[in-house]
Amino acid sequence: MDDGAFRKNLIELLQGGQAHATVEAALEGLDPGLRRVRPHESVPSAYEELEHMRIAQEDILRYTLDAAWKSPEWPAGYWPEKGAELTEEEWERSVSGFFSDLREMVELVRDPARDLTAAIPHGEGRTYLRQVLLVADHNAYHAAQIVTVRKLLGNWGR
Repeated sequence: MDDGAFRKNLIELLQGGQAHATVEAALEGLDPGLRRVRPHESVPSAYEELEHMRIAQEDILRYTLDAAWKSPEWPAGYWPEKGAELTEEEWERSVSGFFSDLREMVELVRDPARDLTAAIPHGEGRTYLRQVLLVADHNAYHAAQIVTVRKLLGNWGR
């Protein structure tokens, strides 16, 4: 197996854009006034989706790298509070935190010293590869949810 091609393909999967919108594209042009708006009471806002992605991705990454990591309580700890005001600083923290952790996951994949098929020492049988795929899958799903929210709010111009 060509390890370089394997890692390159995983990075492409993490970054998206092959078969679905990237997270950058899902967020690009989002009207700041609509970040916290729910198109229906049962549909999370774009911010709620992004913050959920950030929290879940951080949890998966930290769990993968740190045996002492404590995951948030499920499910409440994986979603922001409904209806609270959203400041520009909170939005930027969510965006930058998401992309910072995504870059760290990409670096984990790039590290040739890490056997991605190896079991994580504290990972209950999980492998590094499983965690990478979990992040990619989860992010793709919720990026699509952001696009759907934007379409429902009339704020998607593609």
